[in-house]
Amino acid sequence: MAGTQKTVFAATDVLRMFPTFVRRAELEPKVRRRIDTSVIRELERMRRPGPKPGPGQAWQSAHDLHEREAFRELASCVTHAAGSVLDFLKIGGAGFAITGLWANMNPPHAAHGMHNHPNNVLSGVYYVKTSGRADTINFHDPRPQTGIIKPPVTGLTAENTDQVVVKVRNDTLLMFPSWLMHSVDANRSDKTRISISFNVMFSEYAENMSQPLW
Repeated sequence: MAGTQKTVFAATDVLRMFPTFVRRAELEPKVRRRIDTSVIRELERMRRPGPKPGPGQAWQSAHDLHEREAFRELASCVTHAAGSVLDFLKIGGAGFAITGLWANMNPPHAAHGMHNHPNNVLSGVYYVKTSGRADTINFHDPRPQTGIIKPPVTGLTAENTDQVVVKVRNDTLLMFPSWLMHSVDANRSDKTRISISFNVMFSEYAENMSQPLW
């Protein structure tokens, strides 16, 4: 009956199935200082000819920054992180390459809607300049079936939420599956937020890894 409690189980357990990872790393201070100095100098050079983005208007660079000398050390950190993630996932015998690396400049009020990064295996972001009220990224539940029934909850927990907010800082590097939907809330600070996004894909996937598994 409702409202009654009775012990009927000798033991109970909760199995958490099919987890979704987000790998978070922090760069060594001296590495971060070198990277940030090089990245900010190059972005200032790239942005100098054009107008500064106005409030709410984000600016995004070309996607080939990993091919530029100024971003070489950051690209090396991304490669190291990707190798670590593939080891964590127990994926072996797969070469990989950075398929895109680009800068995002979000002035006050600028946001980035929910999206993912198709045709890649890993994606991520490195934070160059963040500040209070502009220091989070949102990850969204990738299971569409969970929206079929949405009963009221008495409190948000890791088991019933459909969004996880991850706080970041200036030396944070995140990496996650490219299929994972994510978004960035509007910059509520008075400073421009600068981040560098990237994608990683298996090298020669069609030749070496795409054989049917039946």
